[in-house]
Amino acid sequence: MDQQKIKRINELYHKSKSEGLTPEEKKARLITQNLVRKFGKEKGERISMLTAYDYSTAKLMDKAGINGILVGDSLGMVCLGYEDTISVTMEDMIHHSRAVARGCKDTLVVCDMPFMSYQTSVYDAVINAGRLMKEGRAQAVKLEGGLEVCDKIEAIVKASIPVMGHIGLTPQSVNAFGGFKVQGKDKEAAKKLIDEALAIEKAGAFAVVLECVPAKLAAIISEKLSIPTIGIGAGVNCDGQILVYQDMLGVFSDFTPKFVKKYENLGEKMNIAFRKYIEEIKDGVFPAEEHSFKISDEVIEKLY
Repeated sequence: MDQQKIKRINELYHKSKSEGLTPEEKKARLITQNLVRKFGKEKGERISMLTAYDYSTAKLMDKAGINGILVGDSLGMVCLGYEDTISVTMEDMIHHSRAVARGCKDTLVVCDMPFMSYQTSVYDAVINAGRLMKEGRAQAVKLEGGLEVCDKIEAIVKASIPVMGHIGLTPQSVNAFGGFKVQGKDKEAAKKLIDEALAIEKAGAFAVVLECVPAKLAAIISEKLSIPTIGIGAGVNCDGQILVYQDMLGVFSDFTPKFVKKYENLGEKMNIAFRKYIEEIKDGVFPAEEHSFKISDEVIEKLY
């Protein structure tokens, strides 16, 4: 990318010290910096993350004390009914990210960059990352890929936007992988993942997701990096863990990955509640008197 484009990117997304920041911008930047610092390895605490796609769920997670929420492009499958994440658009991500951000006070909100929002060029990557921050109110962005995206990561970070990397099984590349398969199982593939993780760190990412990576390999990568690793199907030795919340609560029934632990079966409980609601409507049980509003008999008599 030529220097003219780099200059233009910085003009768009990085206010200089001479311009100064408004009090609101200073506060927002400080909050983001503090939240990102919570992901540092030096504290020695395991990092907890979940996905969320709406205000109500995000508010509950924030209250529970979750460290980070990912507005994942998995919303295409679990919220919008797409077959994969490839169909998700920037508008989808901005819409859901904005809703999640409104529900969070103390939780870092990371938003996925959807398919083809960053692969085309460094310029597009920074522009779209900026949109997720400005319009989606995210505090960081996540993009999938290894060596091929490091120039994008570096440029986005230079635009003062925190970046989380993602290697291993990257769902946006599922067609290239030939399906959802564990990555890094032979010597060459394992070495490649290690090299990619180191390159992502060097490019300026503050954390990296390891998805569907053998546990022992994930442990090696975690040991080599100074930035935290967030595992999803990558064993217990990552610095943190993330799951799709519909999976861990048993709400999404289309399929359940091997690495998911169900902490509750809300899908079944919701189905029971829905059926009871339908039954009570048919039987005239709901709404009962306590769910209804009153009016004086005197007023009613005047209506006849």
